[in-house]
Amino acid sequence: MLQKRQKWVYTLLVAALLTACGAEQPSYQQSPAPTAAEQAPRTAEKLGTQWGDEVQSSVSKVDLRRVSREPISENVLRYAAKNFQGRELNAIALADGKIEFSVRNDRGAVLPLVRDGGNYYLRGTSGEAYRLVYRNTTANTYEIVASVDGLDVLNGSAASRYHSGYVLRPHDTLTIEGFRKSSEAVASFIFSAPNSAYAANSDNGSVRNVGLIGTAVFELYDPNAAAANAPSAFPADNAYAKPPK
Repeated sequence: MLQKRQKWVYTLLVAALLTACGAEQPSYQQSPAPTAAEQAPRTAEKLGTQWGDEVQSSVSKVDLRRVSREPISENVLRYAAKNFQGRELNAIALADGKIEFSVRNDRGAVLPLVRDGGNYYLRGTSGEAYRLVYRNTTANTYEIVASVDGLDVLNGSAASRYHSGYVLRPHDTLTIEGFRKSSEAVASFIFSAPNSAYAANSDNGSVRNVGLIGTAVFELYDPNAAAANAPSAFPADNAYAKPPK
């Protein structure tokens, strides 16, 4: 009796399994990725970056050398007044995540970035000021060579990855607010129509390069950091007495 009941239950299970297999299953279709033509901005959507208001920003020269001639990481960020399709990001990981790159407005709010395959996009609004922000997550020292619309942000010349850049110290944040006018001030980055862009009104620029933000990252040899990390036979002799609490 027990054997018959087990057989009957087994038969029911098989029947249920066959019924489930025969049932129509829901189908899922992944949306096709946008093509390069679909991501390309129309003429009315194109933007450039104009020479904006003067902002105080002090810098000083330092003498550091690059570990290698070639950059360890490069990135091109395309921007326009367009709703780009793709995965929305807050920051781009440069140099295998050692540096986080984001774009922020005057209030410090993050402007959303979009990743589509290996390409990165930013939606801009004409008249809005923006700044480039690089955060070093490591104990190493890096150099950031940045360009906007094909122009070097430090000297306004035609951009080259081999030009000098800004030093990004260990666990520090570098904010580039505009084209450097002097050691004390920059001209703010402001989204604009292409014909109003600094690149379109400079002997070193061209309107065909508007809508591009370039970044090259070099690792630097910092003798101060090397000395701090070097082993010492008498580590207690490297500091003075601390004041009482």
